[in-house]
Amino acid sequence: MTINTNKVVTVNYHLSSHIKDDSPELVEQTTKENPFVFIFGSGQLLPDFEKNLIDKKVGDKFDFKVIPENGYGISDEEMIAKIPKDAFNVDGKFDEERVKEGEELMMNDVDGNQLMGFVQEIGDDYVVMDFNHPLADHNLHFVGEVLDVREATSEELEHGHVHGPGGHHH
Repeated sequence: MTINTNKVVTVNYHLSSHIKDDSPELVEQTTKENPFVFIFGSGQLLPDFEKNLIDKKVGDKFDFKVIPENGYGISDEEMIAKIPKDAFNVDGKFDEERVKEGEELMMNDVDGNQLMGFVQEIGDDYVVMDFNHPLADHNLHFVGEVLDVREATSEELEHGHVHGPGGHHH
């Protein structure tokens, strides 16, 4: 059986990333005991990830790269914000425990949407937060193997995720 739309696909891979000429860093690694299981064609993955897996079958290996424009994008200056320091107060005092340079924080925008951001800098009266995806500007390199391909059940297609081993419901 080959990989195409509405198949449940199980892969084991490692993902490394790098910006321009930097050395690659390991971002994520699955194992055969804890693989990545997904419904192919459900629109939840990077299109280039799926494009490189289509028509592969169990035992096939893959090794491909995704450029930033087709991955998590190019960082946008407008996604970097100076936020007044008092927005980080807890009980009237700046939250030094959680707000540190390099830390990842969940914030709410003016419409109440949650955004994940990284603290870039802490000034005297502001905090600079970067809300770009952490892998923006990164070249992605996926290397792995297809472990399993099967038909998705109608319930899985209806729910939009995999059930059973490797899925949400056990």
